[in-house]
Amino acid sequence: MFKAMILLKRNADMSFEEFTDWWLTEHAPLAKELPGLQKGVFNLVEGQGDEEFDGVSELWFNTKEAFEAAYATEKGKAVANDSLSKVSKRVRLFVAENSIRDLSIRPIFPSDITELAMDFQ
Repeated sequence: MFKAMILLKRNADMSFEEFTDWWLTEHAPLAKELPGLQKGVFNLVEGQGDEEFDGVSELWFNTKEAFEAAYATEKGKAVANDSLSKVSKRVRLFVAENSIRDLSIRPIFPSDITELAMDFQ
């Protein structure tokens, strides 16, 4: 799985509230339609609004080629243009995700097997 992280800083004439509204209600629905997008997460940076970045998006695709192909489409170009019209700074990072803990996966213990067996009786 290929992951891109995109760090965004809003335009100077836009409040953090305006950025939040645009990013989550206008831009996110566009980004959600990117061809081949497997997962997308938009993270708002907490603080007073004077941090280096205002938002960090995480986009998962099957491959880097799928990511590049998505942004080469008309939808992809519209997503990029929408973003660039609202931000003063955009940094794209291509990362290798290394999970150190995933609470969505629970190990199975011998006592769990007993409980599962009892459920089938």
